[in-house]
Amino acid sequence: MSDELLRPTIGADVDVTVRPWRLMSQAYVAFFGGVLAVTAIAWLNARRLGVPARGRWLILGSGLAGFVAVAVVLELLTGEVTVASGTRVVIRVIAVLTCLVQLRIQQPMDRAFQLRGAEYKSLWWPGLAAVIAGGVLEVVLLMLIEAVL
Repeated sequence: MSDELLRPTIGADVDVTVRPWRLMSQAYVAFFGGVLAVTAIAWLNARRLGVPARGRWLILGSGLAGFVAVAVVLELLTGEVTVASGTRVVIRVIAVLTCLVQLRIQQPMDRAFQLRGAEYKSLWWPGLAAVIAGGVLEVVLLMLIEAVL
């Protein structure tokens, strides 16, 4: 049964009282907060949508891969982030690409949620918190990695 239309959509471990966030809103978190911020939001949203454990692990793995890519880019391009460099643009591109992978993992369960006709929850405050906390954590971790290397 590889066709997603033939698979059951809502598993037994889904709490239907908890509303998920819109998938495309996560792109804002990726752009402004980075890879770690969007991975945290995507993981939480996947839980809300009832994405199977394998999918949630794939979200965490893609987030780790995105973070490693950011660290490698920083090391290869400049070793530090400057305003005049294109490094920040490359980091944002990596975060958005990571987000797109994570959105693809959540998409089948999001379609099932849309079919129920329920309202999405606002990502405004959780997204802002993730942007601030994830952005700071990412900068600190990247500085630690740079200090070690």
